[in-house]
Amino acid sequence: MSSQRRPHRVVVTGLGTVTSIGTSATEFLTGLRTGRSGVKPITAFDTTGYAYANGCEIEGFDPSRWIERVDPGELGRAGQFSVAAARMAVSDAGMGLDELRARRVLVSVGTTDGESHDLDGLMESQLASGPEHLDPVVARRSTAGMLSSSIVRELELRDVEAVTIPTACAAGNYAIGSGFDAIRSGEVDVALSGGADAVCRKTFTGFYRLGTIAPDVCRPFDADRQGILTGEGAGILFLESLESALARGARIYAEILGYGLNCDAHHPVAPDRDSLAACIELAHRNAGVKPEDIDFISAHGTGTKANDVTEAGAIRQVFADPPPTVSIKAMLGHTMGAASALASAACALAITEGFIPPTINHRRTDPECGLDPVPNEARPADVRVVQNNALAFAGNNAVVILARYERDGADRPAPGAAGRSPADPTGPYEPESAA
Repeated sequence: MSSQRRPHRVVVTGLGTVTSIGTSATEFLTGLRTGRSGVKPITAFDTTGYAYANGCEIEGFDPSRWIERVDPGELGRAGQFSVAAARMAVSDAGMGLDELRARRVLVSVGTTDGESHDLDGLMESQLASGPEHLDPVVARRSTAGMLSSSIVRELELRDVEAVTIPTACAAGNYAIGSGFDAIRSGEVDVALSGGADAVCRKTFTGFYRLGTIAPDVCRPFDADRQGILTGEGAGILFLESLESALARGARIYAEILGYGLNCDAHHPVAPDRDSLAACIELAHRNAGVKPEDIDFISAHGTGTKANDVTEAGAIRQVFADPPPTVSIKAMLGHTMGAASALASAACALAITEGFIPPTINHRRTDPECGLDPVPNEARPADVRVVQNNALAFAGNNAVVILARYERDGADRPAPGAAGRSPADPTGPYEPESAA
């Protein structure tokens, strides 16, 4: 027997989404298709003194609807979102809990803020009354590691590794990449991968002081864009090997072909065009695709002056003729560590349902961006391959490539198989580093 292992193809068979435009894959899909806006005044903290304070909070979220074994009171808001989304993803994938518990599982959750909403409250309490009056329940649940470990507790997983990935606004894609690698190599059978964050004073105030909070709505790639709106939520993808999905007759939303990561550390907050372009090219090589294969790009698209121009420049540097490039942040705000995970879920739904989500609030495309943002209305399309960009402070970039599952795989390369014959999609395994 050859000592070389053959890589597993990795597919998405379940989606769990908690957002301001819809909770569950079905509601999220409706929100994406109709261009729903999650914008409303922030209520998570006192906004007195701010000139404006719109955001994309989730209204009416009842954690007890989804969380069965862990006391929701033992979880912070981001933890509640994370566990609920994981529950949804497992249910959507149609895998019974007994079967899941018998599998080797990776739980990887990305985040920017962890439970900073709770940390805000603890700091306020300490300043007002002293550390001896801190609420022990809130203190216990405030660690970022709870975002992944609480999923393990809720699902009573046994053979499992749980990691929380703190690479800020690119963390969701980082977590999906870790799940992809673990399944492709055969290290685990299933991965619950994504991201979660909740609206908090710290992050809102930080962006506000940088002058990057929009006064009304987020307008990515628009000539009149004025910044981001902070949002919240969670996106968890249920990933498994293609063999596993076929054996149990699972519905397949999409296949993950590959991804690219890099970190240029160029600037604390400003993105670097050349570094992002290099990350896109790395993702293409890892996934075995060419620029002309991409049907649309889900951009990071924050709606700030600097980010949109830089990202558009990187895209034009790689693509001779850029495909439609959209930002769902116009609908659900910037959900920080959840952002690229929710965008990956949106890409999977777009592939399955045959449409390109719109960039809402659009009035006039910035000629300096020079992209087609699919303004205001979803566009029917035959979507086969999608690129999902994520950028983060300190130059963390992560790009994931998703595609329609093709049963024989004969018309495109296998995951991570740049240069491998498409007619032989499963071997030999000669991985190219994605880091």
